[in-house]
Amino acid sequence: CSKVIGEKIMDKLQKLDEVAYVRFASVYRQFGDLNSFIKTIEQLKNK
Repeated sequence: CSKVIGEKIMDKLQKLDEVAYVRFASVYRQFGDLNSFIKTIEQLKNK
């Protein structure tokens, strides 16, 4: 249930505020290194 909520929040944030999306994703997905940030940002750029 909490996974569904987290994914819905990420979906909405991605459409509303990309910076907030990356910040939320970094905590929600527990980014451990810079490459995780880079990968997420590159995915946003390609959409």
